[in-house]
Amino acid sequence: MFEAIKHNMETIAGVEIYPILSLLIFFIFFVGLGIWVYGYKKEAIDDMSQIPLKD
Repeated sequence: MFEAIKHNMETIAGVEIYPILSLLIFFIFFVGLGIWVYGYKKEAIDDMSQIPLKD
């Protein structure tokens, strides 16, 4: 089954860029998410952590 898919993918021009793009998107997303979480204000995180405990 994989051989048929591999053969079809080899016939598409420029297909080798897709794994690179997917890795780049994955990397940029998680680096951006890490920066966003690291830069979040401690007071806002404390407020959100108390939401389930409030009546």
